[in-house]
Amino acid sequence: MIPTGLLGGSFNPAHNSHRRISLFVIDAMGLDEMWWLVSPGNPLKPVEGMAPLSARLASARKMARRAPIHATAIEQRLGTRYTADTLKKLVRAYPNRRFLWVMGADNLAQFHRWRDWREIARTVTIAVVARPGYDSHARASRAMGWLRRFVRPGTKAKDWTTWSPPALVLLRFYPDRGSATRLRAKAPCWHSSYNQKALRDPVSRRPVR
Repeated sequence: MIPTGLLGGSFNPAHNSHRRISLFVIDAMGLDEMWWLVSPGNPLKPVEGMAPLSARLASARKMARRAPIHATAIEQRLGTRYTADTLKKLVRAYPNRRFLWVMGADNLAQFHRWRDWREIARTVTIAVVARPGYDSHARASRAMGWLRRFVRPGTKAKDWTTWSPPALVLLRFYPDRGSATRLRAKAPCWHSSYNQKALRDPVSRRPVR
């Protein structure tokens, strides 16, 4: 079984915080690699201001260079928009991998708004990365009220492949304050610098437009 982390997002655009968080989790959890799931469209984010998928994937691939990180738009091929559906299909499609879902404390704070969030927790182990300003909201969230009984000690994080979901581990890490929102504010047309020709997805091996 190949220990593989999954970090989903719009990557609009990808930035250094994505990379730093991923490298931290790879080390903390003993992963072989991390997949960045570049979403065709996040149901919880507005469509306005969203760059084309090909540009966002190109941005993520550039940021992931020379690291055990693979940026993929595999959700486009799977035909999924919701994380619960994506995880079910990935687990079936890649039986040789053990997947870990990675998210920031800001997402845990609103996790109860995700479709079938309990099913997500029952499908894969979850690693939550601390984010300044969000930790208290995350710990007091509706989802955490249910997940609290499944929290595992951070000192045992590298044993996660032996855990049976639901299982959640809280990782103490303080990333820089880089954000896609600030990058877009500085360069609203950032995606125009990327070649809009079809890319080949490194995971699915399919073209992405």
